Amino acid sequence: MAASAPVRDLKLGPGGRPSSIDSVLVAEDDPIFRHLLATWLDRWHYRVTAVDNGMDAWNALQQANAPQLVVLDWMMPGMDGVELCRRIRGNPHGLYRYVLLLTAKHEKQDIIAGLDAGADDYLTKPFDMNELRARVRSGKRILELQDALLRTQEALQFEAAHDPLTGLWNRGAILDLLQREVQRHQRTGSLLSVVMADVDRFKQINDTHGHLVGDAVLREVARRLTASVRPYDFVGRYGGEEFLAIIPGCAPIDLLHGAERLGHSVEDRPIETAAGPVTCTISLGLASSPIASEGNSEFESLLMAADEALYCAKANGRNRVEVASGARAAAAP
Repeated sequence: MAASAPVRDLKLGPGGRPSSIDSVLVAEDDPIFRHLLATWLDRWHYRVTAVDNGMDAWNALQQANAPQLVVLDWMMPGMDGVELCRRIRGNPHGLYRYVLLLTAKHEKQDIIAGLDAGADDYLTKPFDMNELRARVRSGKRILELQDALLRTQEALQFEAAHDPLTGLWNRGAILDLLQREVQRHQRTGSLLSVVMADVDRFKQINDTHGHLVGDAVLREVARRLTASVRPYDFVGRYGGEEFLAIIPGCAPIDLLHGAERLGHSVEDRPIETAAGPVTCTISLGLASSPIASEGNSEFESLLMAADEALYCAKANGRNRVEVASGARAAAAP
């Protein structure tokens, strides 16, 4: 029968998930000893889940945010602690679990068997309460190291794929995403479009107000573009003051209206900066698959067509949307 101590506030782990480092799963079939373990661990500020057999312990470990610290009795009905250790280590996915095995066995070969099964540490019964506390604390330190490494890994992965100024996908990442969407389009025949956007007269903003204000403008333009597309669209910084949006599954006429909405999101409200409000506009070029371009892949053709449409928008007065020639008829109302 499961029992748990009062819920305490937990730290957040990698990815904003609740941390399970401060949680302990206790599997012990003796009700008095199980209660004693839970009481001690709760007193030491751990969040405790206590069960009386190995199968219930295994099921508890399959739940979201299950404890990473596991205290197992060797002898339990159904599935003993050693078999449970083997099952835990046989599942390589997810976070590492630190396993402390409790046993009344004192023979060296028994202890070796428990460690070989996957236990990280062991205590022989009867044991001192302070020794249990020290060993659980050692396990927690190892899990905290794992948590720190995962946080660092996630931060590095984010930095590798995102532009440091705007937080958008960087050029390499947005092009990788486009390549993936092109492959999906070729496999399924789904609609695929791209939008290139460029901040009009951005050099003039930099020259007039300085680069810090220019950076603030780029950050806000990026934020407004992201807020104006659908959750499953992608927006990246293509380079300098130029942005690339990938819009899958959107009919041409809806794409045109959506691009106009992107332009209005920037034009309609001045951007607040340290130098005061700055008014700016963007020009946009649209292209959709399939698009003909002799000698080029569909990936290259889309980018070239959107870039040419963007050039036309600039040449025709800026602050406007132009559609690549291959998509004009489909986009017409």
